[in-house]
Order: sequence, then C-alpha cells, then structure tokens
Amino acid sequence: MSKNTKKEPEVKKNEAGYLKFVLIAVIIIAGGYLLISSFFDKPEVPIKQPMNNQQQQQQSQEPQFKKHGELEFLKAGNKKVIKKIDIEVANNDNERMLGLMYRKSMDEMQGMLFIFPVQEEQSFWMKNTYISLDILYVNDKKEIVKIYKNTTPKSTASLRSFKEAIYVVETIAGFTDKYDVKEGDFIKFDYKK
Repeated sequence: MSKNTKKEPEVKKNEAGYLKFVLIAVIIIAGGYLLISSFFDKPEVPIKQPMNNQQQQQQSQEPQFKKHGELEFLKAGNKKVIKKIDIEVANNDNERMLGLMYRKSMDEMQGMLFIFPVQEEQSFWMKNTYISLDILYVNDKKEIVKIYKNTTPKSTASLRSFKEAIYVVETIAGFTDKYDVKEGDFIKFDYKK
C-alpha cells in the first residue's frame, strides 16, 4: 500500500467530523435564535392602510351638537328655575354608549340628557371623552341624586350613582358650581327627536 491510500480514509473521516460539527453548530445557533427571539419578540404593529377622503373627513370631524330640546334646573323647595340649557337626547343603547365621546368642545348652555328604560344604579366613565364634564344622576321624580364635578377626561374610573337613577345629565365642567346646582335640586325637560 502506498502512503496516499492510507491518508484518504483519514481525510474523509476528518471531513465527516467537520460536517457534523458545522451541522450541530447551525442547529444550536438556530435553536438559540428561536428561543431568544420568543422572549424578546415585539408585538406585531398593524400596517395602517391609507384612508380615503371620506374616512379622513370622518376622523377629523368631531360629532356635532344636535338640539333635541331644553332642560331646566330647578331649586329644591320653591322649584324656581336656576338655569335653562339646550339638550341633545340619548335614549337608545347606541346613543347612550357614545354619549359625548370624541367631542373637543361644548357650549356652556348645552348638555346631554341620557334617558334609560329602567331606573337602577347607573355608572358612567370618561373613556374617549376629551372634555371635562359635570355628571348629574337623576331619579324618576327628576330629583338630582348624585353629582360628579369636573370629571377627568379619558378616565376609565367608574363614576357610580350609588342611588337609583333613570336620567343622567352631562354639562360642561364647572356648570354646577357656577349656577349653584346641587344634589336635591330638580330638572324639567321637554324634547322632540
């Protein structure tokens, strides 16, 4: 036998060992990458689709006040009119759910009246509401049973009535202090939708 024939098996053996080493190294690196990336994987960011003109206008336009009627605040005892405002009425599930969300302003002499089908404890929040409000809970005798003043815009904190209410009135923040509207006072309203 010549020297060349003895070296050939050693070279093939070394090449096979080297290939195994490379293959194992690739598997370890790929597995490590998958393991590490699963811990540090960032959530996928949705790709925004371009908006058409109508969608852009809808997004830039805040809901506009629609006068459905008028509401008076009455002093407890003598029922003397404290102040009268224009109201927008929310008397179905969709309107009550939307409320004054997405509005960036409201006139001092405007408000929203929510009418519920059943008198029970109510709870509101300020999610997606950009303006601070005074929120007044009113029972079926039209007596104000709870007032939240100067609510925090965009807050998801629950603002509960703690007493049964069938109406809720929302005014611009500071309205109840400015016109001395208190719990125990009454409301009177008239509207057409």
